[in-house]
Amino acid sequence: MDTTFTALAVFVLAVAVLATSFDRRTKPLERRLARLEKKVDLLMAHLEVAEPAEPWLAEVDALLAEGKTIHAIKVYREGTGAGLAEAKEAVERRMR
Repeated sequence: MDTTFTALAVFVLAVAVLATSFDRRTKPLERRLARLEKKVDLLMAHLEVAEPAEPWLAEVDALLAEGKTIHAIKVYREGTGAGLAEAKEAVERRMR
């Protein structure tokens, strides 16, 4: 029983170390990506280039008008490759 507790404690510690290591690696990448996106947005504004409309966005809006939020999230994910949480947030922003 004591060895089980020790093994569990070691496992929890290992997971905690891996989680913090992963977080340290992804935060700089997220910041760099945000900077790059801002630069692209500034370049597009300077060149007066509009972002092309995505054809699936009309489908998302139509589904939202019908009250089919879950299906709209699915279409958004297929169109963007976004994860579930990100797609849900984006679709909820479109609902407002």
